[in-house]
Amino acid sequence: MKIRAGVLQLDIALGDKKKNYENVERWMGMVSLPSDLPTVIVLPEIWDVGYALNRAEELADPEGRDAAAFLGGLARKYGVWFAGGSVLASSKGEYVNRAQVINPRGELVAFYDKVHLIRLMDEDKYLIGGRKECLFDLEGVPSGCVICYDIRFCEWLRTYALKGAEVLFVSAEWPTARADHWKTLLRARAIENQMFVVACNRCGITEDTAFAGGSLILGPKGEILFEGGDGEEAGFVTLDLKEVSDIRNFLTVFNDRVPEIYGTHLK
Repeated sequence: MKIRAGVLQLDIALGDKKKNYENVERWMGMVSLPSDLPTVIVLPEIWDVGYALNRAEELADPEGRDAAAFLGGLARKYGVWFAGGSVLASSKGEYVNRAQVINPRGELVAFYDKVHLIRLMDEDKYLIGGRKECLFDLEGVPSGCVICYDIRFCEWLRTYALKGAEVLFVSAEWPTARADHWKTLLRARAIENQMFVVACNRCGITEDTAFAGGSLILGPKGEILFEGGDGEEAGFVTLDLKEVSDIRNFLTVFNDRVPEIYGTHLK
């Protein structure tokens, strides 16, 4: 089984939903070339409004419906999946950082509310954290979504692999100041979980924070298949899912675990 995976590494206009929607639509028109393979595209974290969390009451998308409809239209037009790209959404009177999975028929088939909230970006002041993983079937490929800060929690991403995920999609607004962590952590997560990782980071500057770009598509041995620069760009790679089963059968990490001695509470 093979799929075509891509990232749209974009700048984000703070609080300007119209401008950000237009930018996504413009880039889709430039890069979404027809393919015989199932194609999946990842957008950055909170691509719709950026980290304008203090304006959540004004800007939050109710249950992410507007964004899902917008991406659904693009998915139908170009015959692609979207797996990630999160938005600032309101849900049951509170606010969440929500990644969305849209199929080529334009349907919202899964979503993920960011579990680990980063205090450095004041997420804990404005948002509530999710309480469950996001696993879904992408044309027969077991897949999952997480968001940015989540990649620092190896035990969280390991649960995805243990539940069968072969491709992990990551949306992020990762700052330039810690760009080396971004690359190191993603490679570690790919290697230890023997999975493909498709990670889209934003670029550009908001107020006094520069964002690194450097989006990555990694193979299940941690090899770099695509690495973005520091500006807006797109990158696509063909993923051969047989590589996942090959490495998992060769280096039997999951069979060699000894979970009974790890303890049930890592505190």
